[in-house]
Amino acid sequence: MPMSLDQIVEETRQLPEDTVAELIDRIMLARHGSDDVPLSPVLREEIGRRAADIRSGREPGVDGEEVMARARKIVGSSPSCP
Repeated sequence: MPMSLDQIVEETRQLPEDTVAELIDRIMLARHGSDDVPLSPVLREEIGRRAADIRSGREPGVDGEEVMARARKIVGSSPSCP
């Protein structure tokens, strides 16, 4: 019987962050092809550090809607544009 999504997520919580990052990269590659540039180990480490800072509360992060509103303001498109 295949694992449920909840089971998969729970399993990944027990893995080191670099292993989870590699798993995500592999899934994205399998689903979307190889157009993406691979991340260097240094950049992968920085991304992991920043994500850990946000999860721990050391950094507050920015709400996704706020990010999109800022981006729309920069490029001059309306909220209904994708």
